Amino acid sequence: MKKCIYVVEDNAAIRDIIEFMLTEEDYEVIVSPTVREFWRQMQIHIPDMVVLDVRLPDGSGIDICKELKCNAKTHNIPVMIMSADNYLSKVKSKCTADEFINKPFDLNDFANRIEHYVPN
Repeated sequence: MKKCIYVVEDNAAIRDIIEFMLTEEDYEVIVSPTVREFWRQMQIHIPDMVVLDVRLPDGSGIDICKELKCNAKTHNIPVMIMSADNYLSKVKSKCTADEFINKPFDLNDFANRIEHYVPN
């Protein structure tokens, strides 16, 4: 069974690139453009990893991360935070994500970080 990664990103171009790349790496990928859609998907299936953008149209990836890490059912799911802000230290101080990456990022670096947490 394929490992499942949820990607929460409102920018369609970035979302499509990540989805394509991870699908090519043989992951099952569920994409959500909003916080609301993410939580709807979480009711259906718990993923092996979550990749979150910080700024979303209806909330924040930081808030999703906090909720996931505080819940006994989801606290072990690896979370990667993506941010276009160059204030990654500020983002790191607000949540306990397992990984942080600045946008734009190198796709090989991104894939290697995913593979570290969710080996195929």
